[in-house]
Amino acid sequence: MSEEKLRGVFAPVVTPFDGDDVRYDWLGENLVKLAETELKGYLALGSNGEFMSLTRPEQLEVLKVFVKHRGSKIVMAGTARESTRETIEFSRRAADMGVDFVTVLPPHYFAARMTDDALIRYYTEVADNVPVPVLLYNAPKFAASVQISAQAVSELAAHLNIVGMKDSSPAGMNSFLSATRDDDTFHVLTGSADLFFSALAVGAIGGVLSMANYLPDWCCRLYEVFVKGNLQEARQLHYRIFALNKMISGRAGVAGVKAAMDIMGYRGGSPRRPLLPLDEAARNTIMEALRSQQAL
Repeated sequence: MSEEKLRGVFAPVVTPFDGDDVRYDWLGENLVKLAETELKGYLALGSNGEFMSLTRPEQLEVLKVFVKHRGSKIVMAGTARESTRETIEFSRRAADMGVDFVTVLPPHYFAARMTDDALIRYYTEVADNVPVPVLLYNAPKFAASVQISAQAVSELAAHLNIVGMKDSSPAGMNSFLSATRDDDTFHVLTGSADLFFSALAVGAIGGVLSMANYLPDWCCRLYEVFVKGNLQEARQLHYRIFALNKMISGRAGVAGVKAAMDIMGYRGGSPRRPLLPLDEAARNTIMEALRSQQAL
């Protein structure tokens, strides 16, 4: 059942800000537009959602907007905290609000102490005490270089309530798929548009892609033609996606994704300080990149 819910493309939806104020109405507008696409669902409160810059009340209000405007889409929510107890509490709250999955980044303030044993205990306790399925979230660049090892993933995959992972590491996909190749209840999604094509080729079942905020149809099309076996078209689309993603998310991060959204008719808004919005020259560069790949 989890496999069917996880197959496809998810957008790690941004949180729009006007200055430093959350624009929940803009978020709702984006979700209404994204609901018309072939996206499988959304990730709320992810890295692109700037969850770390939101207060707890703001995070809960954001989740309300997602649940209200979900339509037929699957909703994942990022619920990680630095303590096991608080992660469980916030994950339960998100589950009570109606999300389908929680994605959990590893604790990382005490990065040197996040051994396999510590992480296995952390995720096991969370999964034991949360009423919705749990996805591991491996993103060393956002977690002080803490990486969930393939051995830890192999052990955690045996837990009945840990059903998969989102991998945003540059080179971990093969090791995670290899470590769980005999477990048909554990599923891996990539967190990188750059690696989407290759991840599908080696066994990932979907992707959580920042580009899906502003070019959801392209991301969904790559997935669709790949699963139908049209590898030539999938490969050609991959290179266009790769070029744009390198220019937008790769160079400019969340601010670049939001600028691209504004250009493509969504409500990107500004990032929250201390992140800075792009200047006019950088926005024009993104616009030209979109035009050069015939996205505009």
